[in-house]
Amino acid sequence: MAISHVRSEWAPNVTRELLAGTVVALALIPEAIAFSIIAGVDPKVGLYASFCIAVVTAFAGGRPAMISAATGAMALVMTTLVRDHGLGFLFAATVLTGIFQIAASILKLGNLMRFVSRSVVTGFVNALAILIFMAQMPELLGRGPVVYAMTAAGLAIIYLLPRLTKAVPSPLVAIVLLTAVSLYFGLGIRTVGDMGALPGELPFFAIPQVPFTLETLWIITPYALTLAMVGLLESLMTAAILDEMTDTSSDKNRECAGQGAANIVAGFFGGMAGCAMIGQSVINVSSGGRGRLSTLWAGCFLLFLISVLGPYVAQIPMAALVAVMIMVSLNTFQWRSLQTLLIHPKSSSFVMLGTVAVVVATHDLAKGVLFGVILSGLFFAHKVTRFFAVVSEREGDRRVYRVTGQIFFATAEAFHSAFDFREEEVKQVEIDLSAAHFWDITAINALDRVVLKFRHQGIGIETVGVNQATATMIERLAVHDKAKVTLASGH
Repeated sequence: MAISHVRSEWAPNVTRELLAGTVVALALIPEAIAFSIIAGVDPKVGLYASFCIAVVTAFAGGRPAMISAATGAMALVMTTLVRDHGLGFLFAATVLTGIFQIAASILKLGNLMRFVSRSVVTGFVNALAILIFMAQMPELLGRGPVVYAMTAAGLAIIYLLPRLTKAVPSPLVAIVLLTAVSLYFGLGIRTVGDMGALPGELPFFAIPQVPFTLETLWIITPYALTLAMVGLLESLMTAAILDEMTDTSSDKNRECAGQGAANIVAGFFGGMAGCAMIGQSVINVSSGGRGRLSTLWAGCFLLFLISVLGPYVAQIPMAALVAVMIMVSLNTFQWRSLQTLLIHPKSSSFVMLGTVAVVVATHDLAKGVLFGVILSGLFFAHKVTRFFAVVSEREGDRRVYRVTGQIFFATAEAFHSAFDFREEEVKQVEIDLSAAHFWDITAINALDRVVLKFRHQGIGIETVGVNQATATMIERLAVHDKAKVTLASGH
């Protein structure tokens, strides 16, 4: 049983895992170089980071087949740190980022993914697909008819080859064939080598060269906190997407710890902070990767490519990798979400479109998801208020109010306004709360005001049907049930 579990988690199909990891490794190189340029560091920093993070998360991560490496969102955060303080501070911030992420795992913050609605996840996926597609345009537009033809040929191979055979991932075949064509005909188009120099040496352990002072900690902490949050957000969202794509589950808190451990290792081996990559993860899964072996092989083969086969890898035409990434963007986009825009509730569609708009406009995934989560919360609060009601009936000199729904900050004022505090000939009031629930201090405060106002008018008041959770909140937070509290003293 244990052996079968290990096999299913690591390598359901060894051949497919290795081939999928090979495709990912080839696609990682230009992206890691590009992200290094964004961060203002040498290309080897992004390449070493991609190797370290992929290998560590293969063992420590909570989502098999997910690819983690240097990413653009993380690179954007560290630009100012590198410019103002240098590379040593970047490595120190990367280590601290990992520590914060492990702390997040200990605090079980991975469980917060439950509060991200389906609309936000769909918006996140669609925005990523758009950004991936847009990122390919500089390597495509204005590059001439040869590049257009090579890219089109690559897409044709990627989509048509699976109809003949699925023994080998079609993206890998496209990369190999287009590279051979480019070299044979001497096309002279842009290659991976034009992106930046590939390192010829292996990464080595080194403690970040920074002063070990409180001032250093004060400088790197804000960057590390931001990197930790952005990294975990992207990683947990990517894990959720792969869960759905593969119809399997993942351990979100373990993923937080795995990302943290990976960033600590990267910081000590000359790499920058990274996180999960939706594009590369989709490539891996689409190419047949399902286990941890594909992630491990992607990292190891990446190091082999840049340190041993660097001169050959540098000859890969960018058009081949552009074709692969266009395939990723097309496969990532949730096309069905366009069909359901008019079918789903307007609030859900608005959240999805809003998330896409913010991410695409800012190129910041964290801002887009945060916007979507807040918007979802506001729509949910508004929806809950529609199921709140207070009805009453008169029984002689007695008035009975029956409250239905959830009492919290959005309904507290409506709860207070539903009572008539000056009704003539009413001597006694009963508030039936058996169908209601109080959630926060604003709701308890509203109940205090109602009870004390009735008492101020000389009207007796009784609350009945209070559930245990509400009774506990009233006992802890309310003042109307305390001795000698009046309307003036209590409020």
